[in-house]
Formats: sequence, structure tokens, C-alpha cells
Amino acid sequence: MSTPPVQLVVNHPSELLDTVGQTMGPTPPMVIDQQRIDQFAEATGDHQWIHVDPVRAADGPFGATVAHGYLTLSLANLFLPQLLQVNNVSMGVNYGADTIRFPNVVRVGSRISGRGEVISAEPHKTGAKLVVRITIEVEGEQRPACIVDTISLFYP
Repeated sequence: MSTPPVQLVVNHPSELLDTVGQTMGPTPPMVIDQQRIDQFAEATGDHQWIHVDPVRAADGPFGATVAHGYLTLSLANLFLPQLLQVNNVSMGVNYGADTIRFPNVVRVGSRISGRGEVISAEPHKTGAKLVVRITIEVEGEQRPACIVDTISLFYP
């Protein structure tokens, strides 16, 4: 029997101020397939062969196509609400990010998941400003694919 992922649940944005140091995750794994990579290439215009040419990429430096770094980064937005639930909010806003790193690639067919750690929390207007470090892990790999400090605003 597998252990369910750790999710942080707070009942009001003000409770976020007491969550610094809390860890969450992992999220359920998701597979990065070529269709997702190709759709990201279409959306961004980044058609570099290491992403979209499986035949050429098979002989390339990674042995397969790899997800765009910014595709991997964008999935932090998918993982955050799986890791953190803030109740009694009228609005949650992506305020930005600090310190983004891509220590590893995500090869096509990889299973990735997210973990989180609350780095800081402070009052902001009527709500709270929260920094959560999202680490996107690749199953079977030692190094994560992406580490990003996300900044979110939550309003009651």
C-alpha cells in the first residue's frame, strides 16, 4: 500500500503565516509524452530538434527528445494546487518566481512529480504572500529537473 502524498491544507490565508518550513508531496506522477512536448513547441515557437525530432534526438546528447525547460517550469503551476489547498480565498494570484534552476532534463516518457517546501510567508494587504519552493523530480533520477521558488498571493 502506497503512502498518500502530503498536502498542506489551511482554512484561511492568514494561517499561511504559520507554515514556513512545512514540506509537501510528492504529487501523483505524470508522464511527459511527445504530444505534450510538441504542443508546447507549437505554443512557444521553440521547435529545436532536441525537443521535436525523435529520430535526430535518438542520436543526440540525451538519447531521446527532451521537454523544454520552460515546459517543465510551467508544470509547477499544475503541482502547486496539488500540494497546497487554501480554503476561504476569493482569489489566488501567481505573483512571480525567484531562483529558477534546471539541473536535469526530462526525457520523453519520463514520469515526473512535484514536492514543495514553504520558504516564507508574510502578510500582504488583506491576505498573505507565500513563497513555495517547488522541486520537480524525475522518477529514477538523482537530480531534479527543475527547482523554482514560486510566489503567490492569497486573498480572503
